[in-house]
Amino acid sequence: MSDQQQDMTLQSWQERQEFAELMQPLIGRLYRNYGVEILVYGRSLLNVDTINIIKAHRLIRRHEGVKLRLRESFPFIEALSKMKLAPARVDLGKLAFNYLHKDAGKGASVTDYLHRELVDIVDKADEIPAQDVVLYGFGRIGRLLARLMIERNGSNNKMRLRAIVVRGGREGDLEKRASLLRRDSIHGPFNGSITVDHENSAIRANGTSIKVIYSDGPDQVDYTQYGINDAIVIDNTGIWKDEAGLGLHLKSKGVKKVLLTAPSKGAIKNVVYGVNHTDILADDMIVSAASCTTNAITPVLKAINDQYGIRNGHVETVHSYTNDQNLIDNYHKAERRGRSAPLNMVLTSTGAAKAVAKALPELSGKLTGNAIRVPTPNVSMAIMNLNLDKTTSKDELNAFLREQALHSDLQAQIDFTASTEIVSSDLVGSRYAGVVDSQATIVEDDRAVLYVWYDNEFGYSCQVVRVAEQMAGQQLMNLPK
Repeated sequence: MSDQQQDMTLQSWQERQEFAELMQPLIGRLYRNYGVEILVYGRSLLNVDTINIIKAHRLIRRHEGVKLRLRESFPFIEALSKMKLAPARVDLGKLAFNYLHKDAGKGASVTDYLHRELVDIVDKADEIPAQDVVLYGFGRIGRLLARLMIERNGSNNKMRLRAIVVRGGREGDLEKRASLLRRDSIHGPFNGSITVDHENSAIRANGTSIKVIYSDGPDQVDYTQYGINDAIVIDNTGIWKDEAGLGLHLKSKGVKKVLLTAPSKGAIKNVVYGVNHTDILADDMIVSAASCTTNAITPVLKAINDQYGIRNGHVETVHSYTNDQNLIDNYHKAERRGRSAPLNMVLTSTGAAKAVAKALPELSGKLTGNAIRVPTPNVSMAIMNLNLDKTTSKDELNAFLREQALHSDLQAQIDFTASTEIVSSDLVGSRYAGVVDSQATIVEDDRAVLYVWYDNEFGYSCQVVRVAEQMAGQQLMNLPK
C-alpha cells in the first residue's frame, strides 16, 4: 500500500470517528429526553463508545452487501434529535438504509420521510408508566439485571431499580455487594461509578440510590417504608419455584407482582419473550422467565416450526458450569455434579426441551434433551437435531434464519453469525437469547442440525428485563415496522 493510500485509509477512519462522536450526544439526549433508544440493525447504540457505533454500521455491509456510511446515517439521527417523540426503539440503520438504498423515501426529504415512518410516535405523549423494581437476591443474574437497569438511568427510565434484598447484614456487607457489582471476572468492570452510602444502607450507581434490605424471608419486608410501591419483585434466588413459595412475596407491603428467573413449577406461566410474552395478562401476579436454555432455543424452534414444521427432534446442551456445581470433588445431592466443575465435562439432565412446550405448545412431546456441563465459566451452546416436515438445504435454511434475525418479530431474540472463527468467549455480553452459527448448520433433505450459541448469563438477563417490561405494561414499539 502506497503512502497516499495509507493516508486515505486513515482519513476515512478519522471521518467515521468524527461522525460517531457527533452521534453520541444526540443518541444520549434522545433517550434521556424522550425514552427513544437508537439501534443499528438491532444493535443498541445507547451508552456505547465511538468504536461500537462504527462496528454496528459495518455489520450492515455484511448483511446487505452494501455499505451504510456514518456520514450517510448522521443526517437521520440529526433530524430525529429535533423531533418530539414518544418512547420507542428506533432502528437508525434500517431507516437510513431503506431511504438510501431501497428508495423508501420516494423523493421525500429526510425529515418528511422520518415523520412518515415514525408517525406512531411523532408528537405523541409519553403514556408508558414507570415501574419500581426490587431484586430479591443479588447473585450472578441479579447483578447483571442491576447493570441492565442502571445503564438506562435518566428521567425517562421506566424500569427503576429501587432495592435489592439479601440475607445477612454482616460487617462489610455493603462494600462486598458494591464490589461484586463494580467488578466482574466475566463481564468486566461496571460502566460508571459505584459508591457505598452507609447512612442510608444503599449502593449508589450512576446517580441511582439502590436500597440494600436485609431479610430472611420474602414475606417479611415492608417496602412502602422505603417509598417503594406496587413493585415487581424479580426473584433470582432459585429457592422458591411454585405459587406457594413465590406467593409469599405478595404478602409484603408494596409488592404488586413477582417474576421468577428460573423454570417454574405448577400452573405459573413460563414466558419466553418474543414467543409467548403476549400471554401475560394484567392480572398475572406471578410469572416465570423460564431458563436460559429454553430462552435460547425456543425462538429458533418457533421460527423453524412456523416455516418448515418440526416432526420431532433432540436438543443437546453444551453448558458452562454454574455455581450449583463444586469447584473440587465434594458431596452433591445430584448425580455427577459433585465432581470438580473446572476439570470435568459433566453429563447431566435438563428440562429445557420439555419446557419449550410451555411456551410453544405445538411442540409438546416432540423434543428430547440432555446436557453436558463443560469447564468454561460462561456462554453455552444448544445443538438441535431436527426432523422437518419439509425438505430444504443449508443455504435456504440459513437465509431464512438470517432474515428472521434481521427483520422478523424475533429480531431481538435471534442473532446470526457467518463467521468461521467465532468461539464461545466471543459471545460474552451478547444481548440476544441465541446466536445461530450458520457455518455449522447441517442439512440433509428433511433433517437439520443447528448450532445456537447463547450467553447463559447476560443474554438471559436481557430476556428477563423484557418480560418484566411486559408485566409492567411497557410495550415499546420497534420502528420502522
